[in-house]
Amino acid sequence: MSAIDNMSSVRPDLIEKVTGRAEYVTDLTVPGMLHGFVVRSPAIHARIASIDSSVARAMDGVVDVLIGEDVASFGNWGVVLKDRPIIATDRVRYVGEPVAVVIAETIEIAENAAELVDVGYDDLPRATTIQEALAEEAPLIHERHENLEDFYFKGGARPTQNTNIFHTYRNNVGDVDAAEATAAYIHEDRFTFPAISHFAMEPHAVIADFQRDSLTVWAGAQTPTAVQKVLSRLFGLQLAKVRVVVPFVGGGFGGKASVKIEPLVAAASWKVQRPVRIAQSIAESMLTCRRLGADITIRTAVDANGRILAKSAKLLLDGGAYSDTGSAVATKAANRIMGPYAVPNLRLEACAVYTNTVPGAAFRSIGGPQAVWAKESHMDNVAAAIGMDPSEFRLRNLASRGERIRPDLRAFDMDMSELMGRVTQSFASEVKASNRQARGLAVAATDPANTPISNAIVRLKIDGSILVSVSSIEVGQGAHATMARIASQTLKQPASAVTVLRTDTAVAPYDWGTGASRSTVVVGLSVENAALDAADQILEMVADVWELPRENLSLVEGGVTTGSEVLTFHQIFHRTLGVDSGEVIGRGAITPRSKKGALVESPLFWETSAGLAEIIVDEDTGEIHVTRYASAADVGRVINRVAAEGQDEGAAIMGLGHALYEVLEFEDGQPVNATPIDYSIPRISDVPPVFDTILVENGDGPGPGGAKGMGEGAILPVAPAIANALFSAYGIRITELPMTPEKVWRALQKRN
Repeated sequence: MSAIDNMSSVRPDLIEKVTGRAEYVTDLTVPGMLHGFVVRSPAIHARIASIDSSVARAMDGVVDVLIGEDVASFGNWGVVLKDRPIIATDRVRYVGEPVAVVIAETIEIAENAAELVDVGYDDLPRATTIQEALAEEAPLIHERHENLEDFYFKGGARPTQNTNIFHTYRNNVGDVDAAEATAAYIHEDRFTFPAISHFAMEPHAVIADFQRDSLTVWAGAQTPTAVQKVLSRLFGLQLAKVRVVVPFVGGGFGGKASVKIEPLVAAASWKVQRPVRIAQSIAESMLTCRRLGADITIRTAVDANGRILAKSAKLLLDGGAYSDTGSAVATKAANRIMGPYAVPNLRLEACAVYTNTVPGAAFRSIGGPQAVWAKESHMDNVAAAIGMDPSEFRLRNLASRGERIRPDLRAFDMDMSELMGRVTQSFASEVKASNRQARGLAVAATDPANTPISNAIVRLKIDGSILVSVSSIEVGQGAHATMARIASQTLKQPASAVTVLRTDTAVAPYDWGTGASRSTVVVGLSVENAALDAADQILEMVADVWELPRENLSLVEGGVTTGSEVLTFHQIFHRTLGVDSGEVIGRGAITPRSKKGALVESPLFWETSAGLAEIIVDEDTGEIHVTRYASAADVGRVINRVAAEGQDEGAAIMGLGHALYEVLEFEDGQPVNATPIDYSIPRISDVPPVFDTILVENGDGPGPGGAKGMGEGAILPVAPAIANALFSAYGIRITELPMTPEKVWRALQKRN
């Protein structure tokens, strides 16, 4: 346990939340604020033949109705490809796409008036699945692709013109064909992963106030600077004229990353020149974005001793109607299907594909759950085919610490065999209660923490209180508490002295965004640097004014010790400045060249995890019960143990969701369960009765105190570990998630 960890304090955001004082976007009121309600398309793919909003406009309390032709001149927007209109103009591309916004004095009036907006549609040919979208005669969902290159993710997108493929990523190492020619055994599998809803407790909500040449937006945004950039370019405003304020956020998981409904709400405010609030329901947010589904073919060649000679994988990702961050998801999925294995020959290809469904978006460990589901299920299949224990097969092929799994990626900074050993040891003292219990293992290594760019400001005031300003967003993961602890430790002050300000782009310095397990490492380093800068200034004050050697001075609680006495901050400022007030402002920045270039190589660190699941299957119904689960992660150094364990456990239960329950279903493009009533997520009663969380600390991460990022790794092994347990004990291999009782029961019947 680190020194930071020993600084016990209750997270301030938790106190505000449990007492009801925490303010979310929906709690805010702006003077003169109107309410918007979105009219959504019931059509899957269609031309907009007509829109008649006259009856709705005439309704008492309705101020105006925004439609596509009002904002067509602004053009499209995007974060990787510029493919999305503010609101549908000439056609709609998925069920749920906004076609009008009714703006009224109350939300009730707006919602009632929305029913009076008459929209005519002329159906177009559609492609609602990956296979339909890739067919030779498939209708094009987008005719043009305007690439924004490095706007949001390095590398941009690589679309294939005159197709529905909006990104292709390839990476080859060695000679796969030659390796396969000498292999003792070759095995190939195909797996599918469904669309999944983010299902955050707080749906998307935005307030926008467009004032001629300036725009203020209040949003639950994970990446406020991306929102600022998109709105600046879309409406022709200087960045300094676009202000994004982020209060508390009720969960994001990537569903509030990049940009979502902010352009739509800003356009509504622009139309009426008054503040407008749009607060979606959960059902509406389920029609806003979701995790990309996947169709994955994976092939492995091994020698007579069970060594992997070559691996090839083709991943097809369902990006939905608009690209959003789908190109990055595809690229990351290809990287993450390699796993922590030493494979001399690789052939990787990932394609992100447009379909006439809800747009795909970033979701906790982008591309990881899809890739690891296929890769780790496949590993057990290969082991079974060559007659080897699956754990032994993994151990024989694991890359060691310091080894590179691909020439262009950082060498491994962890020992995967240790994580495997830790979860296995967790189960060692437990004897199976019956032969019906089955156990399965899975491991993962992913490349997080993209874009090491962040800034922080730390202000040390005369009374010893400290303000920390960052653009990192508190989405419930404890990021702000972590930044407070880093500042307090660096400045040697109590945690109670530190306040982390809510994010406001008019005040907070630039940061790329909250996601990719980057906050503790990247933002944490910038806070540490800012605190060191503030410390340097206060020590320099004392050295200069008191004429003392700098090396004899050090910070202590409440001030600076000279060795013989403690000077309070009040004494230091008063004597130095001549007035009873003052502060020092420390500035910290992280760029790819920081730490003597240590942050240039990708990834900044490896996020790793191992999971061991124990299950019981009711063979009469096919229902799977997970009775025990162990999760292990190499986190470098724990900063807040309770929060860290909560992140690991929360991620694992989210993995349990797509493993056994969750799927956003479409029938010919129509979402059939996009409501909180019909969509299934894990309940507290579904959590394994025994859950062991193991955090391995070696202090070798690039972050403060040797920390690595975490919070996404534990989602990855759950589904394949359960599937592997099922395969081991019952001899059935489920290749399509979720593993519902019906699928398991049918597989059992087929086996019999």
